[in-house]
Amino acid sequence: MAKRPAWSVQDDVVICENFDFMWSGGFSITQKQKNIRALHQSIYEMKHEKALEVSSKSEVRVGKEIGAFSLELDGIFLENVFQAAKQYENGGPYLDLLNVSPKQAKRDERHCNSGKLVGFVRNDEIWTLEPKTAFYDYIYISALIKNFGYDLNISEYQWFTDIEFNPQKSINCQARAVAIYVALQKTALFNSLKSKDSWITFHERHVKG
Repeated sequence: MAKRPAWSVQDDVVICENFDFMWSGGFSITQKQKNIRALHQSIYEMKHEKALEVSSKSEVRVGKEIGAFSLELDGIFLENVFQAAKQYENGGPYLDLLNVSPKQAKRDERHCNSGKLVGFVRNDEIWTLEPKTAFYDYIYISALIKNFGYDLNISEYQWFTDIEFNPQKSINCQARAVAIYVALQKTALFNSLKSKDSWITFHERHVKG
């Protein structure tokens, strides 16, 4: 058995719940999609609601298209924007990471030898590490809007997952960010993205999982 999180919007607030399912071992996309189906079946059995996988492993076209490795922000892959913005105790941000492949940007050795992560810098604006995930969610949703606008129709789905996400190893998750996009649609608060301060205020009030 395995346990993975999924995100939903309830009463205009993003929440997270964990679901148990039978895990299929292996690294092939076939095995990963088996796990996605098993996770989504578990969600349906518990909630009687439908889930969307948000990743390159999704079996649904829109799930692939809105995955982090498919999105661009101002002509640069989102993953590169995120990795290049990281500021560490002993270095960064490393803006040269804007010009490599997303995988290279993520695996660059300087992420491991520059000390602790202390924040992010984008467009000369400094972001702290609190609220957790606020910076990643901000750039992800900004990219989503750039690519799909404000009316992306994923209303048939009530839960969002990312089979690759392991909360014991990572904090940021594209599935959470998509749930936040849905919350922005429901609350008509897309203007919260106009500034860092207004975004943080929205995040503190509406993101609980």
